[in-house]
Amino acid sequence: MKALERVLAEATRRLPECTDTPRLDAELLLAHAYGIERDELLLRPPALPIPPAFEEFLERRCQGEPVAYITGRRAFWNIELEVGPGVLIPRPDSETLIEAAIEHFGKGDGPERILDLGTGPGTLLLAALDQWPRATGLGIDASEAALAYAVRNAERLGLAPRAHFRRGDWAKRVTERFDLLLCNPPYVAEDAELGPGVAEHEPAEALFAGPDGLDDYRRLAPEIARLLNPGGLAAIEIGHDQAEAASALFVAEGLAPRVAHDLADRPRALLIEVNR
Repeated sequence: MKALERVLAEATRRLPECTDTPRLDAELLLAHAYGIERDELLLRPPALPIPPAFEEFLERRCQGEPVAYITGRRAFWNIELEVGPGVLIPRPDSETLIEAAIEHFGKGDGPERILDLGTGPGTLLLAALDQWPRATGLGIDASEAALAYAVRNAERLGLAPRAHFRRGDWAKRVTERFDLLLCNPPYVAEDAELGPGVAEHEPAEALFAGPDGLDDYRRLAPEIARLLNPGGLAAIEIGHDQAEAASALFVAEGLAPRVAHDLADRPRALLIEVNR
């Protein structure tokens, strides 16, 4: 254990310039090098030499490559997703949308049909389908690479029979109505500064949305009312400083968005109900 601790301490000292969580990153990368989970590494450390791959993983992290791309996976809500270059890495902040949906549907059967616009690797749709076993859903994305990850994730999680994915341009050519609409669109302003490695590695089309970060909300706002069943909910992620500006775009379409906050109490999602 002492030898392992020394290795982790040294790795932690090497990482601060490329990450805000150097110790966590070191633990995840070492566990990945051993082919075990982080919990096992910490609770039952293997009595084996440090795998040579660990040094390679550290060097990649020092160059700014995200941990999730190095390990090829990322936990989100109650599922684990395969991720890699070409897809947006799921963030804990996006779980705010799932939490809001659970609160909306309460203890009932939940939504029957779910739409995930900009599904990426299937993040929100698959988390929702895992939450509500009777639901089926449609995930749409403009990226073939992202959709390939989504299909593989659905198959690995046993959700493929209930999840359909297709390439598309937001809600264009979607004529069905849904009980739950989930969406994490690009919302970063073009000149905004991001964390280390984000802009360099994650797809720009999943991050940036024009000079003010609102371009995709402008496209989404006119579509929401026609996509929701009565009593349904749209949960749309926003940047922490966009609540007022993004809300105004939906208000202009006759909608009444509410703001949901993340665990840090920052504005994180617009919640929209359509009663007809």
